[in-house]
Amino acid sequence: MPVAIAMIADQSWMSALVVFLLAGISDGIDGFLARTFDLRSELGAYLDALADKALLISIYVALAVVGVLPASIAIFVVARDIMIMGAVVVSWVMHKPVEIRPLLISKLNTTAQIAFAGLVLAAKAFGWALGMWFGIALVIVAALTVMSGGAYLAQWYRHMSA
Repeated sequence: MPVAIAMIADQSWMSALVVFLLAGISDGIDGFLARTFDLRSELGAYLDALADKALLISIYVALAVVGVLPASIAIFVVARDIMIMGAVVVSWVMHKPVEIRPLLISKLNTTAQIAFAGLVLAAKAFGWALGMWFGIALVIVAALTVMSGGAYLAQWYRHMSA
């Protein structure tokens, strides 16, 4: 992950794309092996999710810092995860731990965020114009990020109010 961020900062787009793709492939292989050989653990699930979030947040922030993405999308991505983590911590402090299960909107959001980051890196690597597709995809990712965060916070609020 730090390698991809350094490559984005250096605007070594092809290298950043390759590292991003390798990270995704290795994550997929890791998940496949864990499921196939029943090597899943609660700690592993948390660490995998944390690594995925760290990669996405880092990529979005780095792309915003170099001016490829608007800062607002990086803020949405980071704020969503901070709000969800904050809600979980508050529930623990109040002795009402909440179980966070992936929601369909969250899976769509993660898929859209990964695809968009990959497309942006590919566009920069291959010299493609960030035309109309970029604006449309940006709006979709922003909307899914906000909806996903809202869905989790609504679920948390119902839990805490019960």
